[in-house]
Amino acid sequence: MTDYAKGLEGVIAAETRMSYIDGQKGILEYVGIPIGELASKGTFEETVFLLWNQRLPNRDELAEFARNMHAHTGLPAGMTNRLLALPMQAHPMHVMRTMISALSMHDEDPNNIELDAVRDKAMKILSRAPTIIAYFDRYRRGLPLIDPKPDLDFAHNFLYMLNGAEPTEAMARAFEICMITHADHGLNNSTFTARVIISTLSDIYSALTGAIGSLRGPLHGGANEGVMRMLWEIPTVDDVEPYILGKLERKEKVMGFGHRVYKAHDPRAAELKKLAGQLARDTGNEELYEKSTRIEQVMERAVGSRGIYANVDFYSATTYHCIGLKLDLFTPMFVLARLAGWSGHILEQLADNRLFRPKAAYVGPHDQPYTPIEQR
Repeated sequence: MTDYAKGLEGVIAAETRMSYIDGQKGILEYVGIPIGELASKGTFEETVFLLWNQRLPNRDELAEFARNMHAHTGLPAGMTNRLLALPMQAHPMHVMRTMISALSMHDEDPNNIELDAVRDKAMKILSRAPTIIAYFDRYRRGLPLIDPKPDLDFAHNFLYMLNGAEPTEAMARAFEICMITHADHGLNNSTFTARVIISTLSDIYSALTGAIGSLRGPLHGGANEGVMRMLWEIPTVDDVEPYILGKLERKEKVMGFGHRVYKAHDPRAAELKKLAGQLARDTGNEELYEKSTRIEQVMERAVGSRGIYANVDFYSATTYHCIGLKLDLFTPMFVLARLAGWSGHILEQLADNRLFRPKAAYVGPHDQPYTPIEQR
């Protein structure tokens, strides 16, 4: 029988030039640049250009790329009415999945998979996604919609549309770093989904819709919501240790810890930890941050020797809470960032495509008789 790897563990299914991960050493690089370098010095627009072109832009290229991104923030005619017809109680992840798919119906040539056409579609989708989620959140809160400002960058523009006021520099930078650190991460489940779908020579809308469906699961992008619920369940900082040790004793999962790839510290978590601390002080959420750091200390003592450390979801939850995002918007923020990575992988797949068609190991019976219905 052919070797079987449950969950495709250890199987190499694609080549990429976008991100490199060494889980044993806690290394993540985008096109060779350490994530800490990019997060501390770069912009989200710069990161998207890097992932799509495998190099950093020069000043003129970056300005043109940003202008192009910001020029497409408005929704096509009819899309806003479609959005306002959705149930207010809908989960934003279902809204994102549905509306990204709906964008295909406002594209005169949605099935075009020439690389230049796909790149143009990816730009428009990435630009419009923040508008979709900001419009929906204000609609369900009974607030007037705030149109995008094309002169604002990606981070400032989204928070402006969401809250009706331009954010502080600290908040905008925190959100931008969340976008950078979540933009790509190897052949994770949702990225693999996008590549599998586009490998059939389907369209980018179908591939991205499938990827959003994958990301929604709590074992993938939905984990940061669980982190926030856990923090709310713990009454005070003094209650952290018995709460966490109790979960470990009962063999319950502590959300925000451990990673399928990393057996060392998640390099994305370090940058977010700094941001979460600063934002907590700025927004009066010091106790929330203290709970977070105490949880990390308890977990490191208890299970750090087994390679279980805080992952990117742990401190992104605190960061998103401090910039005023509702809990059910946490995973959609992951979508906003990962659209950059998914689109880059779609371009890579199309440039050297082969249809994904793995085998399954059959473990059922053989040569069974057919039993007539009267005898069953």
